[in-house]
Amino acid sequence: MASAVRAYTLLAWTWCRAAAQYPISMILLSLATAVVTALDLAAIVMMFAHTPSISGFTAPEVLFLYGTSGLSFALADILLGSADRLGQHVRLGTLDAMLVRPVSPLVQVATEEFSPRRLGKLIPVVAVLVVAVPRLDVSWTPARVALVPLMILSGTAIFAALWVLTAAVQFVVVDGHQATKAVTYGGGFLTQYPLSVYGREFVRALTWMIPLAFVNWQPSLYIFDRPDPLGLPTAFRFASPAVAAVVCGLAALAWRSGLRHYRSTGS
Repeated sequence: MASAVRAYTLLAWTWCRAAAQYPISMILLSLATAVVTALDLAAIVMMFAHTPSISGFTAPEVLFLYGTSGLSFALADILLGSADRLGQHVRLGTLDAMLVRPVSPLVQVATEEFSPRRLGKLIPVVAVLVVAVPRLDVSWTPARVALVPLMILSGTAIFAALWVLTAAVQFVVVDGHQATKAVTYGGGFLTQYPLSVYGREFVRALTWMIPLAFVNWQPSLYIFDRPDPLGLPTAFRFASPAVAAVVCGLAALAWRSGLRHYRSTGS
């Protein structure tokens, strides 16, 4: 693990140094990334211009959900967002070259064309949290305070695991790049809103099948002191770290299985 982290840091730093040779371009691209990321925020602001609440949740509460989901998603995207290019490497045969190098193929794929502009995704979500948290009508106990960073870290791990899982699918479904985005980018969008706006069966799917409910929904219910629409026990509000560990374990198994069964394209 330590060697993988060192390799990741070195490769990412190498790409960043290359991007820094064109500083104006790098800054403009980072700002453009921040603006694009903030478009979802603009949609939420427009909704609250016409209604005082969404599914019973106030503006600060929805912005808190947006900020925590967006921060977790952005961190996972920065770290592993390029993994969804695996199918392209399989199709072109460039994965073969990665396999003979003394660095994990996942590290190589994840750091490919790593750019500081990815950090632009953090700007709007961090700004939203800075604005929303003081406006929450919440009694901040030590447990609630500790749950916020724990939620963000667990959410980041869940999104990162989903990226690896969907990348592993591309060992079999080589052209599944766009379909897998429905899980990663689609999941990031879904968790920006209270899950109670969706149907109960859909929420059950996001709890038991693709555990996006544990990114920020379940912990936020405890922070907001609200009941679970599905009637799940209070212990589920604190289950995000355990769920993240399970999903990461499944992602590791799927990735290793994909590598073991990979057959060169012969190109």
